[in-house]
Amino acid sequence: MTLNPGSLIKSSKLRGEWVELRFMTRAAEHGVMVSKPWGDSAPYDFMIEHNGRVLRVQVKSTMRIVRECYRCHVPCDRGQGSPQRLMDFVAAYVITEDLWYIFPARVATCLQGHISLSPHRPGHKYGPYLKAWHLLLGR
Repeated sequence: MTLNPGSLIKSSKLRGEWVELRFMTRAAEHGVMVSKPWGDSAPYDFMIEHNGRVLRVQVKSTMRIVRECYRCHVPCDRGQGSPQRLMDFVAAYVITEDLWYIFPARVATCLQGHISLSPHRPGHKYGPYLKAWHLLLGR
């Protein structure tokens, strides 16, 4: 197994910026136009456009293993307004596996602040969202 260079970035802020670059690259490879809001006050990381459809995407990542699953923090409603209304999708990147999950906001934000991802387990609960770039393309 080849070590993903992102796993060597010690600063979580720098690693997050690196993951955002990875997302932009992968989205562009799928023919998606990517826009980044200026500053970091928006409740999403990117606006993407494909065939006239514009979506807001929050990007998250993880390397943390808990009970043989990758645990990833996801936005959730903590009495500050529903994140579902503030974004359309959450893109979760498992750094050490170089794998993307693409979740509709209604799925990702109903969780209790984290999601456990098990790409190594056949038929895992979130398997339908693994490499689900087609969701961003409206297919």
